[in-house]
Amino acid sequence: MRWENLSPDSEHSRADTALFGAEAVTTRTFDTPEFRGITFHEIRARSIVNRVPGASRMPFEWTVNPYRGCSHACVYCFARKTHSYLDLDTGLGFDSQIVVKVNAPELLRHRLASRSWHGEHIAMGTNVDCYQRAEGRYRLMPGIIEALRDHANPFSILTKGTLILRDLPLLRQAADVTDVGVSVSVGFTDEELWRTVEPGTPAPGRRLDVVRAFTDAGIGCGVLMAPVIPFLGDRPEQLRATVRAIAASGATSVTPLVLHLRPGAREWFMSWLAEHHPHLVARYRRLYADGAYAPRWYQRRITRQVHDLAREYGIGPDRVEARRRVPAPAPEEPEAQLPTQLTLL
Repeated sequence: MRWENLSPDSEHSRADTALFGAEAVTTRTFDTPEFRGITFHEIRARSIVNRVPGASRMPFEWTVNPYRGCSHACVYCFARKTHSYLDLDTGLGFDSQIVVKVNAPELLRHRLASRSWHGEHIAMGTNVDCYQRAEGRYRLMPGIIEALRDHANPFSILTKGTLILRDLPLLRQAADVTDVGVSVSVGFTDEELWRTVEPGTPAPGRRLDVVRAFTDAGIGCGVLMAPVIPFLGDRPEQLRATVRAIAASGATSVTPLVLHLRPGAREWFMSWLAEHHPHLVARYRRLYADGAYAPRWYQRRITRQVHDLAREYGIGPDRVEARRRVPAPAPEEPEAQLPTQLTLL
């Protein structure tokens, strides 16, 4: 593996500066059912807060990614390409060769305390899921959240993992002192589709239970309805069922995002498509003939349909917002008892 050439894990770019040397890598396997077939490469990274390139479409500038590779094994995951920087396979290797930055919490705490840091928003879960299966063993996120809480640094988390519920008390503490955004990714509620394209993730219904738990805890939780998969998850009745379930979970917002197929992900997804839905291969080649993104007319159609359904089911604005939790009034002051308010960024 080309550890010495590992690039900073920006979502979209590669640099020549190594994050660590080969001597810093410890490789482990665990003979337990949840980790069978997965190899973990433990490293001590040289940096953890990464700047998103200016040309990126992302609405944030800084990210933290404690893992590379992801056992969620989503066949469409755009981050697959990053494994090629390590000479690792972007298919099964991405699903089963997981890089763990074991010193992520201490690196983050050091960065937040530096004079050059000015409290900018940090996004997590935007490359690979920080609440994938490995987090159950390595427990990096509690230390990361504690560092952000202690420095009152605003942050957001996007996840498909129900393990985030373990850290709900910490997230409530952080939301008392800074702006915390939590969103869950649920592109569809079709369980047959889920089993084939997201085999390592919790079921969509369980993810929506996470939304409900955060809403009940006073932390607004949005849903990124992603990806909407053309010809497999975009029928009107499928979109309706998904938005209806999202609304029932108490989500504060729903943001649709159509499947995009970047290099690395495109090859793996098209291989999967040829095996499971060969009749769709030609349609996909036409739809994605101009690059990684579906045509704008298609994206706009899906967005319009989802927004119309969101209005019908009473879901709020179609954007994920960081929210600060406002503690409920003390019970001994009944005259101050008001509905819990969520303040927007």
